[in-house]
Amino acid sequence: MKKEIPQIDVPEDWVVGTDITRELLSMYTNYPVRLKCEVFVLCMGGEVEATLNINKVKVQSCEAILLPPGSIFQIHRVEGDLKIYVLAFSEEFMKRCSHTQAVLDAIHLTFRHPVISMPESGAELLEDFFRLMLRIYDRFDEKRRKEVAMNLYQDMNTCIRMLYKEWKGEEKNTVSKNEQLCRNFARLVVRNYAQMRNVTWYAEQLQVTHAYLCSTVKRIMGTTCMEVISSMVIMDAKSQLKLTDLSIQAIADSLNFANMSFFGKYFKRHVGMSPLEYRNNG
Repeated sequence: MKKEIPQIDVPEDWVVGTDITRELLSMYTNYPVRLKCEVFVLCMGGEVEATLNINKVKVQSCEAILLPPGSIFQIHRVEGDLKIYVLAFSEEFMKRCSHTQAVLDAIHLTFRHPVISMPESGAELLEDFFRLMLRIYDRFDEKRRKEVAMNLYQDMNTCIRMLYKEWKGEEKNTVSKNEQLCRNFARLVVRNYAQMRNVTWYAEQLQVTHAYLCSTVKRIMGTTCMEVISSMVIMDAKSQLKLTDLSIQAIADSLNFANMSFFGKYFKRHVGMSPLEYRNNG
């Protein structure tokens, strides 16, 4: 078995491509994996169903999706003749880049509703953008590609924001304070679930009361704070159980459980079987 969970990254500051095949996606159909890079995907043919963090998503022709770094995803179904464009920015680049308001807005907008549906004319315009990026990538060497990385990253996120504004209507009305709170909570969970499952901690980070956070998340997201957190913990645990040879104790430690017994009870409550049963038969 592999020593660590597959973590997808790219070897340069940014890469662009169209070679996303059914065979490639099938590598991620059995168990969830993590993204280290940020990925922007445009689908112009075929259909893909997946789980992305706490969302079940389906991407088909004339739709785009943003996959932020740190996301956990799993492919469930691939159909049709795929025609997919991908633009990805590496983990190393993400550490160096500055997150402007356009970038933060794009991340907020796409967390709960990551798929952007467009009219055919809009999708074709975005396809032209990807074709231009392909030509730039092929034309310049890695040094020159590095020079354009920051502007390209900012432009991509600005484009995502504009797409939501024009075609999804996400920005036609001002985002409410409570909706913003839920988005910030979800982002905090993605970053901290492995070490923190205490809702009070998240409330303190967001500078609201525990009761207010719980009631707001339930009303806006239709789920509880603990369900949001546990969904991430369980996806991570499943990945480690199936894709690594780490002991169950080591997995429990990595997810900040006091001991293997607590981890076993938590896992069984959410999955219906023990971690060992899931590793062997799940």
